Amino acid sequence: MVLRSVRLVRAALAAALVAVLATPALAAPTVNTRLGDTRVTLSPQFTGALQSLQVNVSTVFPTRLRSGVVDFPIPAGEIDLQSLKGEIVHDGGLNLRAGNTTVTLSSFVIDTTGSAPVLTGLVKANDSVVGRLPLFDIALNRAPSVRDRGVIDQLEIENVGLTLNAEAAAALNGAFNVNAFSAGIPIGTARVHTLVFDPDRVFSRKK
Repeated sequence: MVLRSVRLVRAALAAALVAVLATPALAAPTVNTRLGDTRVTLSPQFTGALQSLQVNVSTVFPTRLRSGVVDFPIPAGEIDLQSLKGEIVHDGGLNLRAGNTTVTLSSFVIDTTGSAPVLTGLVKANDSVVGRLPLFDIALNRAPSVRDRGVIDQLEIENVGLTLNAEAAAALNGAFNVNAFSAGIPIGTARVHTLVFDPDRVFSRKK
């Protein structure tokens, strides 16, 4: 009787192990971002404020500025498609110049890991690093979508509102010795298009 019970327990454990091994592992929702860009249509309020202060805007390569639209390439990043927490990294940046003062905002990162999404950037004053600061607060006005393209998909985030962060406003006022910049100034509307993929899946297919 005891021997029969032991055999039944062993059979049950073996069956459970087979079931576990036969069940495919759930794909991790965290993916890498690569290529694509974030395109920002600058608001009249922001461009008007810069013009009134006689601040000239130029770009840091490879960023492009055309007819009030700024294009920031995306070289890398990582984001959890389930919680939308992660970071999307950008190349290039902007130079804001007035008189003998040039403020450079570069290496932008969309950061959704905190309590509220924010776009941070490396701030330099006359080529001296000030630090990485929160620059623009982010408002998602539409749910992100992922276009299924097989192993490599495309993440699209449309109609993203950008407003000037309080810390960035204080830094700009200090750099240019003005008080024209304030928190909440509309910077513009952005849209993000980038490829997303699970590196484990991509590289395992190549083996």
